[in-house]
Amino acid sequence: MTLRELTYSHKPVKVNGNLDTEITGIELDSRKCKPNTVFVAIRGTQTDGHAYIDKAIELGATCIICESEPRNPLPGITYAIYENTADIVGPLATTFYGNPSKKMKLVGVTGTNGKTTIATTLYNIIRRMGIKAGLCSTVCNYIDGQAVPTECTTPDPITLNRLLGQMADHGCEYAFMEVSSHSVDQKRIAGLNFAGGIFTNLTRDHLDYHKTFENYRDAKKGFFDMLPKGSFAITNADDRNGLIMTQNTRATVKTYSIRGGADFRAKVLEASFEGMNLEINGTEVFVQFVGKFNVQNILAIYATLRMIDIDTQEALIQLSAMRPVNGRFETFRSTNGVTAVIDYAHTPDALNNVLCTINEVLDGKGQCWTVCGAGGNRDKGKRPLMAQEAARQSDRVIITSDNPRNEEPQDIINDMLAGLTAEEMKKTISIVDRREAIRTACMMAQKGDVVLVAGKGHEDYQIIKGVKYHFDDHEVVKEALGIEN
Repeated sequence: MTLRELTYSHKPVKVNGNLDTEITGIELDSRKCKPNTVFVAIRGTQTDGHAYIDKAIELGATCIICESEPRNPLPGITYAIYENTADIVGPLATTFYGNPSKKMKLVGVTGTNGKTTIATTLYNIIRRMGIKAGLCSTVCNYIDGQAVPTECTTPDPITLNRLLGQMADHGCEYAFMEVSSHSVDQKRIAGLNFAGGIFTNLTRDHLDYHKTFENYRDAKKGFFDMLPKGSFAITNADDRNGLIMTQNTRATVKTYSIRGGADFRAKVLEASFEGMNLEINGTEVFVQFVGKFNVQNILAIYATLRMIDIDTQEALIQLSAMRPVNGRFETFRSTNGVTAVIDYAHTPDALNNVLCTINEVLDGKGQCWTVCGAGGNRDKGKRPLMAQEAARQSDRVIITSDNPRNEEPQDIINDMLAGLTAEEMKKTISIVDRREAIRTACMMAQKGDVVLVAGKGHEDYQIIKGVKYHFDDHEVVKEALGIEN
């Protein structure tokens, strides 16, 4: 491919050099550049890619896409100038990798909670039906069963298009993607062709980045604004922002609700820690998921299956066979009758959902112990709210570390404790060491009690003072309860 072919549909403002230069790759990271690479310089929130142009050229880049003409252009290097390179990198990456999202049905899932469960379960169902599929997830990316590790919910546009290209080359007919608010705001999904989008819910999160809830909401809405005609948009009618998401979309809108008055409806007939009997649009089905929040997730999954033309009966059969996603309301039971729940809940609303579910199933027949913390170098405003939710719905609370990152763990704990009343403090203790916190809760819990370990879910690490250490809640819980792998 030549630079001219790459930029044909999105022409630069100015070109210095030869547009017919052959290119073999496209990169955002100057360190990854090789001979005949296109380097795209983006002004990011942390660094400015323009500062690394010389490094990219040193490693072999022959084409530079940037926002300002170089003062001393180098011979043999082509500079393509755009007003905003962040806007253009997505479409350019899509072109370079052969527009892979048009070679399959790409479905995006956005919202504060539920993205991983919905996207992963859809991926598992489609593959269980013998159809090749891909997954872009917080936990891990997959190309029809082959794991591709990930470091963020939605990768940069080049990495993303490269991944989708690999899925297309492998023959994937579907791809399911978690779409973060950051990815929409930073144009990481620009240029992609989505067959459909799903909205889960919206509660306080990522305000360290978005600053206001309105900005956060509008970023999510931006995803539905970009959906093309002929696609579908499935939204949660029970969320007050559900219809706001889809008010300007060109997609066909379908709604789901556990309260009624929607295209897809469900109610809980019976629930235990093993699963729920549901009635979905008049048909009864057992699922191995627990909690009202998971009923909404199940509805979103069912609605999507129907919108991609999966037969009603087949969709329900597949749903009944699915198990919870790693770190999403996973349950473990000890021989002495203590149940542990591991969940990724790291927002006040998510913690509320999980605790409501636990207390509904417990029905006063046991105590709820909650072990939770809050991440460092993130939204400090939610720390006291997390502690309040834990104290409000738990019999005993242990506040501990999560991922303190570069902050002092005790400082984060103090921020959380500051939100509690004197009465709530009586049932709350703090243990900085997360391992000891989990062990203490499991040791003190009695037969019939539930221990909720919240915040990390699938994550198998802690970041302390900037250093990443192995830490897996599953391992600690199983050891503390005497459960063999």
